[in-house]
Amino acid sequence: MGDKKIEIWHNARCSKSREAVNYLQEKAFEFETFEYLKEELTLEDLRGVLEKLNMQPAELLRTKEKVYQEQYADKKLSSEAIMKAMVKHPQLIERPIVVRNNKAVVARPLDKAIQFLAH
Repeated sequence: MGDKKIEIWHNARCSKSREAVNYLQEKAFEFETFEYLKEELTLEDLRGVLEKLNMQPAELLRTKEKVYQEQYADKKLSSEAIMKAMVKHPQLIERPIVVRNNKAVVARPLDKAIQFLAH
């Protein structure tokens, strides 16, 4: 694999996220885990991953989460406000995200990660 560094934005409580980590381990990929619920997440981190995903913040937002329903569902949020909400409440970020170099993919379902890593 050479210098193609892989990072996964991981939530250990999420079965899809665990599935992606297991796949990376089974296929012997070298990767780093970013546990964004436990580690510090900055706006710059989020902007960077959105750019690599080629997504808008609203596309990465988990609107069914309780915190979203209670605090944000009735508001019209700008992209900046969505990103600030995600940094404050990282559980609002769709997961898992697999990053390789300057590209990324939301690995739901796992097939998306498999295809992404095959190239």
